Amino acid sequence: MADVAKDLTAGTIGGAAQLIVGHPFDTVKVKLQSQPAPLPGQPPKYAGAMDAVKKTLTAEGPRGLYKGMGVPLATVAAFNAVLFSVRGQMESLLRSEPGAPLTIGQQMICGLGAGVAVSFLACPTELIKCRLQAQSALASAAGSAAVKYGGPMDVARHVLRSEGGMVGLFKGLVPTLAREVPGNAVLFGTYELLKQSLAGGKDTSKLGQGSLMLAGGLGGASFWLAVYPTDVVKSVIQVDDYKNPKYSGSMDAFKKILRSEGVKGLYRGFGPAMVRSIPANAACFLAYELTRSSLG
Repeated sequence: MADVAKDLTAGTIGGAAQLIVGHPFDTVKVKLQSQPAPLPGQPPKYAGAMDAVKKTLTAEGPRGLYKGMGVPLATVAAFNAVLFSVRGQMESLLRSEPGAPLTIGQQMICGLGAGVAVSFLACPTELIKCRLQAQSALASAAGSAAVKYGGPMDVARHVLRSEGGMVGLFKGLVPTLAREVPGNAVLFGTYELLKQSLAGGKDTSKLGQGSLMLAGGLGGASFWLAVYPTDVVKSVIQVDDYKNPKYSGSMDAFKKILRSEGVKGLYRGFGPAMVRSIPANAACFLAYELTRSSLG
């Protein structure tokens, strides 16, 4: 089987594992990121991550924590095929000879290239996901119990019809690129660095499952440590009202969050994101490595 096909298959399985493990944490993260700032003297809708979980379970049941999962699950094959295939092809280009190991710097360059490619898939997918995840909080803040969207296709139809067509689906592309490009460089660089350290100078393909999970989990954590504020900006831009926007663009959103909430505002939902990143990425990279290894 060609290397591209191996990366496609292994990346798809790894992405599915990551999504199943991590989506509830992601839902909580988006709810915290996108909740409107409270009026003076009023408490926020969610006091923290556990409060968001409790209120979501009370209002929507367990299904509420998996809201918006349909779109990323449906596109996980394409997303991870692009991510791991582009990374694999860049590895081949940078190798001096077949099978030669790459430096950490070269692995980071591979991550940069993969990050550019996946941004164009991630942006419309996450716009739909974020709107579904955040709509209950936004409707409550607006004094309405009505559900705006009936599901992923309803979000897509609404955006195409009322928010500028295809361009509307790419709202938030700039902060998506600002997240994915440096984030994936750090992720893959950290992952390979940890694998090499755990292997003690030996062949990293001989690492056990525990080591692969540790490297993948900490690699995922490094992604969010490096780029988290850009994810907050992306989320608020993507759920912003089209007709009466609160933000004119990414920098405007960044400045307004910083001015109204301080640095703390740029880290809303950081706890759930970090808690999610370790088990979700551990599952992703373990599934990827095991699948690719089984394909020869």
